[in-house]
Amino acid sequence: MAAPLPGLRRRIRRHGTLLVPAAAVLVWTVCVGVTERGPGTGPLPPFHEIDQVAEKKQRFFDYLTPVIRAENERIREQRERLLEIAEARAAGEAPGWMARRFLDRLAREYRVDAAAHDTAALIDVLLERVDVIPRSLVLVQAAKESGWGSSRFARRANNLFGQWCFEPGCGLVPRNRPAGRTHEVRSFDTVRDAVASYVRNLNTHRSYEPLREVRAELRAADRPLRGSELARGLGRYSERGDVYVREVRSMIRQNDLEGAAPATESAGG
Repeated sequence: MAAPLPGLRRRIRRHGTLLVPAAAVLVWTVCVGVTERGPGTGPLPPFHEIDQVAEKKQRFFDYLTPVIRAENERIREQRERLLEIAEARAAGEAPGWMARRFLDRLAREYRVDAAAHDTAALIDVLLERVDVIPRSLVLVQAAKESGWGSSRFARRANNLFGQWCFEPGCGLVPRNRPAGRTHEVRSFDTVRDAVASYVRNLNTHRSYEPLREVRAELRAADRPLRGSELARGLGRYSERGDVYVREVRSMIRQNDLEGAAPATESAGG
């Protein structure tokens, strides 16, 4: 991975409290299509048929880990190229047309208005967004939101993260949806699509800016990216707020998802 610029510090933008109903936090999800064969592109295993809790948990982790690694590797490659452009610019080299095209493509993918930023500011904003999500955090949120891959939404819609959509027919209607509500639980073609959408959601939605700020601070301090740290920025993921955050962090500890492999966690995979 390209070494960060000696003086390159991510400018962390802080905004006021987001006044959005907590239940609507997952409204803004984007399905990133994954058409190539690979981890998470086949049918979801029948986790609901496994009675032994320890076995179900281990098989769930074993299944999802390569999916997470594949998505994080894709993002890691984007970040490496972005850092190369940042270093070249700091050395006095203006981005050429290929670099500019790459930046514009990243801006579209990560929901940044490129026209509203000069090159330096655009790179700073992208560096806060184009980054991996630690495996421990993805595993625990997937397990928590899908009942270890056993929920109706997981089995019928490949949705492991409780992501919503609002177009009629875009997913499955929750059985306990309150009267007057229109959301559905989004359907994905593959689990890999669901993971990509979840990661992109954390990397782009304004509700998860606190998570990205924590991650940027860890990067600036050259500290490992740990899911238990980034989880502190998930207060808007659930209507349960801080209680949900504490449960996620507790599950990471209980399943020893960081203590067993800190080097892997620091790389995000």
